[in-house]
Amino acid sequence: MAMEIRKKVDKLLGQILVERGMLSNTQLKEVLENQETAGGLIGDIIVKLGFAKEEDIAHCLSIQYGFTFLPLENYEISLSIATLISEHLCSHYCLIPIDKIDNTLTVAMANPLNIQAIDDLEDITHCDIQIFVSTPSDIRNCIRRIFGKEA
Repeated sequence: MAMEIRKKVDKLLGQILVERGMLSNTQLKEVLENQETAGGLIGDIIVKLGFAKEEDIAHCLSIQYGFTFLPLENYEISLSIATLISEHLCSHYCLIPIDKIDNTLTVAMANPLNIQAIDDLEDITHCDIQIFVSTPSDIRNCIRRIFGKEA
């Protein structure tokens, strides 16, 4: 029952950041060279190099794939919903369940393209998964708040 993710905008994340003035072509080149040498997700590299903030990356993923961006800082998450997924899986995939209506579990994820995470959630919960994008920091802070320790 794997979810198929399609691009809403047929542009790469780096292109979107350049078009929005958040990244220069020179910075994008540096990011791509860094990715080629060290590997990793382009968004993580951009943040690590200090070229953009997590929120910028999350907004651009929202544009690119049509997911809704959801800042979690002031979002109230029910403990009974959040703990439908183990702390280990929440931390491992950098996600947090935020709502459940009937057979649909809504989850905030830092990487909404992680098909393995979505498949695992479907297997564990037997629910359809609805995805929102949030920043890794917001999600880790929620995990700490809910589970009471470092994520």
